[in-house]
Amino acid sequence: MKPFRTIAANDLDSVSLKTEMETYGYVFIRDLIPKEALEPLLDDMIGVASDEGWMLEGTAPSDRIANPAMACFDPEPKYKQAANRVFRLERLHALTHHPALTDAMKRLTGPRLFVHPKPIARMIFPSCEGALLHAHQDNSGIAGSSESYTVWMPLHDCLQGQGTLEIKEASHLYGLQTTEGYIQPETAPGGDWVGGRINAGDAVMFHSLTVHSSTLSTASQLRFSVDCRFQSYDEAVSPLEIVFPNQAKGGRTWEATYADWEQDDLKYYWRDLPLRIKPSLAEMAAQAEKADSPEKRLRYATMVELVEREIPMLVQ
Repeated sequence: MKPFRTIAANDLDSVSLKTEMETYGYVFIRDLIPKEALEPLLDDMIGVASDEGWMLEGTAPSDRIANPAMACFDPEPKYKQAANRVFRLERLHALTHHPALTDAMKRLTGPRLFVHPKPIARMIFPSCEGALLHAHQDNSGIAGSSESYTVWMPLHDCLQGQGTLEIKEASHLYGLQTTEGYIQPETAPGGDWVGGRINAGDAVMFHSLTVHSSTLSTASQLRFSVDCRFQSYDEAVSPLEIVFPNQAKGGRTWEATYADWEQDDLKYYWRDLPLRIKPSLAEMAAQAEKADSPEKRLRYATMVELVEREIPMLVQ
């Protein structure tokens, strides 16, 4: 496989990230974030995995040796239980606002950067087919504006093919692909598939329309990584990137997420930004009255209530 085009963090001032992204659909930055900034979050996530019994008994948690009898993946309940605990970690959310990361992203979005508030922390068992992410585009799930970006960062060194990311170069140039499931990697339009070793501190940034996939790790260790998403707040944002529509069924809430945080500066930070959501509040309110089934009307009514509460500036 063709290797990633690599840019050293020290060379960012001599390279146009915007041109790289427009041409190839991704940017790979080596050593963007100091490893010591990642280690506390890695320790926290290892602690959660260890508490859940995911580490092989008799091994050091820091070795990340997985207990194969406990293998699970999203959306299985035992995985969600651990994932919900990790989502509440203050260090997870602080990482997405790390100055090195936001400074690099502003080279793509401009100064009006919006950090999506729902990062995804992944804890992936080895040889776990159910956890494998086949070829897809993030925009199909993010919605809102297509001019958004994902950053994928491992919290420890990952050898090529051991749970790492692979990207279809220039695939973003072909728009959102209509499929009934995952994209076929052999026929996806674009350039070559690229990949390679990704170390702790490296960041792979890619466009929301870039086709990408993960590889199946055959190592003995759990893989810990973080996905986070960014865009300009001049572009439309899906309300699902902010609110939790399933909280009435026992899902996540911002109140529970923030309950044990020591600092307040990153709580509800989006409320200070002039966001524009898609669909708009008025469009959702209309659907709450006119949708073609009671279930859809209830869903839209719930979304209106949540948006009015979590993004109050939209109703001022």
